[in-house]
Amino acid sequence: MPFLKRLPWLSLTLLLLTYIVFGWLLARSKTQPILWLVFAIATVFFIASLTIPFSKVSDYSISLFRSNLRSFGVTVFGAFLFFLILARFRLFLDILVIIAASMLVRIDFQAAGFNQGQVFWITTTFSLIGLALGALVEKLMSQYGLIL
Repeated sequence: MPFLKRLPWLSLTLLLLTYIVFGWLLARSKTQPILWLVFAIATVFFIASLTIPFSKVSDYSISLFRSNLRSFGVTVFGAFLFFLILARFRLFLDILVIIAASMLVRIDFQAAGFNQGQVFWITTTFSLIGLALGALVEKLMSQYGLIL
């Protein structure tokens, strides 16, 4: 029971609600099943990237700027991402909320003294359950006529 008392329940609830809304939006847009798998895998990779220590991330990011060609590629990719942000602003805001909730969970777990493996598995579990619950909520709402 001391393990459950140490969990940051408020931030985990915010993360769960964020992923429920995202899962509901995905289900509402009638997304293909293969895209659900892509989003689930992307969620796992995103959470894994949050649990990696930032010193290792900085080591990898320095290698992106070692040559002029790589720097140019990163610049073009950044410009493309900026265009996508402007073109799909609503999607950008949804993703930004997911990133903020995930980072809050990461900070709370770090303050509570959890190790990286525990942070990864607990956050992944809550995120994937949220996606599934969002799809279930949308299905139930459309089945019972609660969605216009």
